[in-house]
Amino acid sequence: MKVFNTAKWIWVENACSPNTYGEFLRTFTYGGGETKLRVSCDGDYTLFVNGEFVTSGQYGDYEWYKSYDEVDITEYLKAGENTVALLVWHFGESTQRYLLAKAGVIFEIEREGQVCVESDESTLARYSLAYKNGYMKTLSPQLGFSYLYDATKEDCWVNGNGAGFAPAVCVEKNCEFVPRPVKKSVLLQRKDAKQGDYPVKVDGKKYFVLDLGEETVGLLSFAFTSKTAQKILISFGEDLERGTHTGAHVRRKIHNRDFSVEYIAKAGENEYTNYMLRFGCRYLQIECEEDIELAYAGLIPQVYPTVAKPFSSPCKRDEEIYKLCLRSLQLCMMEHYVDCPWREQCLYAYDSRNQMLCGYYAFEGGNYEYVRANLLLMSKDRYPGGLMSICYPCGADLTIPSFSLYYSLSVLEYTEYSKDLTLAKEVYERMLQYQNAVLARRQKDGLLYRFEGKNNWNFYDWSAHADGTLHGEDRIIPDAALNILTVMSLRCFKRVCELAGLEYPYGNTADELAQKTYEAFYHKENGLFSMTLDGGEFVELINALAVRFDIVSGKEAEAICERLAGNELVSCSLSMKTFTYDALLKVNKEKYKGYILAQIRRDYGIMLDNGATATWETLDGASAFDHAGSLCHGWTALPIYYFNKLL
Repeated sequence: MKVFNTAKWIWVENACSPNTYGEFLRTFTYGGGETKLRVSCDGDYTLFVNGEFVTSGQYGDYEWYKSYDEVDITEYLKAGENTVALLVWHFGESTQRYLLAKAGVIFEIEREGQVCVESDESTLARYSLAYKNGYMKTLSPQLGFSYLYDATKEDCWVNGNGAGFAPAVCVEKNCEFVPRPVKKSVLLQRKDAKQGDYPVKVDGKKYFVLDLGEETVGLLSFAFTSKTAQKILISFGEDLERGTHTGAHVRRKIHNRDFSVEYIAKAGENEYTNYMLRFGCRYLQIECEEDIELAYAGLIPQVYPTVAKPFSSPCKRDEEIYKLCLRSLQLCMMEHYVDCPWREQCLYAYDSRNQMLCGYYAFEGGNYEYVRANLLLMSKDRYPGGLMSICYPCGADLTIPSFSLYYSLSVLEYTEYSKDLTLAKEVYERMLQYQNAVLARRQKDGLLYRFEGKNNWNFYDWSAHADGTLHGEDRIIPDAALNILTVMSLRCFKRVCELAGLEYPYGNTADELAQKTYEAFYHKENGLFSMTLDGGEFVELINALAVRFDIVSGKEAEAICERLAGNELVSCSLSMKTFTYDALLKVNKEKYKGYILAQIRRDYGIMLDNGATATWETLDGASAFDHAGSLCHGWTALPIYYFNKLL
C-alpha cells in the first residue's frame, strides 16, 4: 500500500535545532464513517484528537526504512468540526538510539478509504511554549536529552485554543515508508509510587522519595497542588543511596549521566504526563522549593503485548527465578529489544540474541514476528566499513566488532525455530558485508587481528582480559575470541545459506581458521586456550567458545569442560554463561546438567535474596561500573532457556 501520496513533510521552520518540540494543528469536519490517521515523524510524537490523548511512540528507524503508524481515530471523533493535534519531539543530536535526520512530521487522515486531510502548508504550527526548546541537558549518552516543562505557559493548545500558530513550512525529506513492523506497546493502569518516611528537607528544599514496589517501565505521570509557581526536579533510579545526613535518595548523577527531568509548577493544581520519554526505574524522587500537596506520582506502565507460556517446577525456587527472568524479558521489550530500560534502552546484537533465544520458549507463538522485525532493523544499519553499529538505529561512531559476528548466530537460530526462510534472503547481502569486514582483518599468518581505532571497541565480555578498551587503543594482535567467533559466524552463515538456498562464498575458510586458531591459542601443556599468543590469560569465555563451536573436540574438549566446571578460569559474566553451559551440555549433558542448574539457582538466588524484581546486568548488581550497574537487563534472562531445556 502506498501512503502519503500527496502529503508533505512539514516542520515549524526550515531550521532544525536539537531537542525541540513542534506543535501542529488541523481541523476537519466529520460526518461519520471509519476514520484512520497515518503518521510518521523524526524523533517521537504524541497524538491528541479533540484534546484527548490517543497514542504516541514513533518506531525507531532510518530515513531509508521509515515506519509509519496507522491509528483508528473513529471513537475520538464527533459530528461536525474536530481538532487533531500532534506534539513532535525532534531529538536533533545523534545518540546510540537515534541517527540524526532533518526535523519533520508527515500525516494523512483517511475516511471511508478516501484521504480527506493531509499535512501541508495549511497545517498550523509553532514551537511548544511549555517545553523548553534547545534544553541541552542529557540523561545519558544512550538515552539522549532530558526535558524541562513549564506549566505556567500552558494554553490548552491541544483543543485548538493556542496562540502564535502560523502555517507550517514544507521540508525536504526523502524517506522510504514501511508499515510499523511490530505491534504498538500497550498502556496499563497507572502505577502510583508509595511515599516512605518522607518528605524531608535538605538545604532548605523538600524532597519525596517514592517507591513503585518493583522495577517498572513506563511514562511519568503526577498531580499535585502548589501554593506558588516553583521549579520541581524529578529524578528516577533503580536503587537508593543512603547518605549519613540526608537519608535515602535516588542516585541522580553518575559520571556523565543525570537521571532527572524538570517541571515548573504553576500556582494551584498541576497535572502532567509525558507520553514520549520512557522511564525504567523503581524509585522516583521529587524535589521542590516550597511545600506541595502530592495527589499521586508514578508511571503508566508501557508494555509490549505478549502471552507468556506457563511454566512449573517441583522446586518453588525455580519458579521464582523463572518469574524474575520472564519479567525482565517483558520489561526489556519496547518497539524493539532493549538492553536495560533505566540508562540505555538500546538494541544490541548480542544482548538481543539472548533475549530472542529465551523468548522462543517464554512466549506463545515463539514471538517470531517481533524477533524478525528486530533482526531486519539491524540489517538496515549503514555503519561505514561494513561492520554493524554498536546499536540500531544509531548515530554514534562506535562499533563492537564481535557483536557483528553474533548476528549470524541470531539469524540461524531464528530460521531454525521459526522455519521462516524469508528473513535470511532479505538480510543476506548485509551478512556478507559483516563477514567480509571481519575477514579483512586476516593477516599472513592466517589469523584475524584486533581492530584499531578508538571507534572500534574490542569487547567480548565484562571480565578480565575480555572487556577491551572503550574509546581507546588496544594492541593490534590476534586474539582467540575474535578468531573463534569468526569461525562461529562463518559456520552459522553457511547453515543459513543451506537452509534458505543461498550461495555460501567462503569455501573452507571456517575450517582453515578453526585449525589456525587451535594451533595458535591452545596450550597442550595445560589443555587450555589463552586469549593471546604470548599471554597466559586463561579465560572461561574463550575456552567455552572453543568447545561450543568445535575448535576443539574429543578428550581435549572433555578436559576443558572439567576445568570449566571446576571454576578454575577467569570467570565470565552472567550473560556469557550461555556458552559455558552449552559447552558442558554438548560434551556430556547428563554429567553437567546438575552443575548448571545448581549454578543458576545459586546466582539468581542471590538476586532474589537481595530483593530483585528483575535480573541484574552482572552479579555485582547496582554497585557494578561504579554504581551504574543495571538491575534490569534482558541479557541475563537465560534461566528461561535452560529450565525449559533441562527440567
